[in-house]
Amino acid sequence: MEREKFEKLVNEGIKAIPKKFLDKLDNIDIVVENEPTSYQLRKLRVKKGLFIFGLYEGVPQTKRWYYSQVLPDKITIFKKPIEKMASSEKEIKEIVKNTVWHEIAHHFGMDEKQIRERETEYRKISEKNSKNISQL
Repeated sequence: MEREKFEKLVNEGIKAIPKKFLDKLDNIDIVVENEPTSYQLRKLRVKKGLFIFGLYEGVPQTKRWYYSQVLPDKITIFKKPIEKMASSEKEIKEIVKNTVWHEIAHHFGMDEKQIRERETEYRKISEKNSKNISQL
């Protein structure tokens, strides 16, 4: 996928975040890179053969005290791992949207366990809604 088109999907993923949360984003940049650096992979202790789709680097809002005159937090969305895992453009779009949400959740102070729990809840609700719609 062309980088410009991928970046458009990232922007759509950002726009999919509810406004009440977008309005509270503070001092953060969201960027696209092809792949994580070897430093990022080591820092996260990513095992060989595993992929990461995104990375939040910064100080979560819940841990900010006397927070001023600092560089922005950074969310990086990794293009190539997402493309490798997706089997279609529709799937790329869904992974990007979910990854953007996941990394923004870290910005608001959620840890991996909390995010995974919310993702599970969301999937259950989505599946239930899909079943209800198909029964109409």
